[in-house]
Amino acid sequence: MVDQQQLWDAHAARTYDTPGEGMFAPEVLGPTVETLADLAGGGRALELAIGTGRVAIPLVEAGVPVAGIELSHAMIARLREKIDDDALPVVQGDMATASAGEAGTFALAFLVFNTISNLLTQSEQVACFRNAARHLAPGGRFVIELWVPQLRSLVPGHGATVEVSEPGYLLVDTYDTLAQQVFSHHVRFEPSLEDGHEARIWRSPHRYIWPSELDLMAQLAGFELEHRWADWDRSEFTADSRSHVSVYRLAP
Repeated sequence: MVDQQQLWDAHAARTYDTPGEGMFAPEVLGPTVETLADLAGGGRALELAIGTGRVAIPLVEAGVPVAGIELSHAMIARLREKIDDDALPVVQGDMATASAGEAGTFALAFLVFNTISNLLTQSEQVACFRNAARHLAPGGRFVIELWVPQLRSLVPGHGATVEVSEPGYLLVDTYDTLAQQVFSHHVRFEPSLEDGHEARIWRSPHRYIWPSELDLMAQLAGFELEHRWADWDRSEFTADSRSHVSVYRLAP
């Protein structure tokens, strides 16, 4: 069993934020916040696995009341360096089971950047949908951002794909297709006086989900698919899309 507290520890929390770059780049955060604010429709929003507040803080700044659930103590501590509890309340707990307040009071719940895949069993992922449904008012929306498994990229006889290769960073995913598991191997090359470059390796386990399986999980929790986009800019999702933003609507 993976110890998620150990995985998302103080070092992970310290290095998670990259202001102005990567996930924190304005061209990434801008459409994300704009779309979520639109989907909230003036109501309250709940972020499951809120992390260090990458999306929640600018969403609060855009005028949307946000609450969060987060398992990692270290991630919450990092978030608290940036915003206090009165402005952004966070409950420490598992996104599949924890309660962030009175049931049925949120207009929007959301999970960004593949986070639902951190739940490593199908039953936990289904429980997450049901937890989101408990928090939402009738007609509320649940939004999930998730990558599309790149199994077509697997070379016969090999179980790995190179997802990112850029100066200073390499991401390799290794697949167990029988168990529907993937391990992401993040390799960062840092300057070192001894040998020119030093590699730091960090690994994270995931359970990958096909869009059709995600839709079935949603149905089990009382949701229907309202939209599926390729990205936060609401571009068309196609067979070649490498990720998707799926919007589910709870029955009125």
